Amino acid sequence: MAFTGRWETETQEGYDAFCKLLGIPDDIIEKGRDYKLITEVTQSGDDFSWTQIYPTDAKVTNKFTIGKECDMETIGGKKFKATVSMEGGKLSVTFPNYHHTSEISGGKLVEVNTLTHFRKSKRLC
Repeated sequence: MAFTGRWETETQEGYDAFCKLLGIPDDIIEKGRDYKLITEVTQSGDDFSWTQIYPTDAKVTNKFTIGKECDMETIGGKKFKATVSMEGGKLSVTFPNYHHTSEISGGKLVEVNTLTHFRKSKRLC
C-alpha cells in the first residue's frame, strides 16, 4: 500500500502560521520548528493507522477506514468525529481548525494543512 511506512519530515513551509492558527504558544513553536516529525502509517485496503511522533516522544494515533465516520484526536488532545475520504490517491479530512490532505508524490509523503502549511517527508522504511 502506498502510504505504509515510516516517514520523517524533510522540508516544510508555513510552520509558524499553522501553529499560531492552532493556538500553540510561541515557546513551543520555537522548540518544534526544526524537529523532524516522524509519521508511521499502516494501511490494509481502506483501513489505516496513522501515528505522528512529536518532540518529547508525544504521539497521536488515529485509526480510520476510508468513507466511514471515526473518532479522531488532535495533538492538543481534542477529540472529534470525522470521515476521511480518498480521491485520486489523496487522503482528505477536516480537523476542528483546519483541513488536511495527504498524498504520495515522487516517493514522498506530502501533507497540506489549510493551504498554509506544507510538509514533505522521506520514507525511512
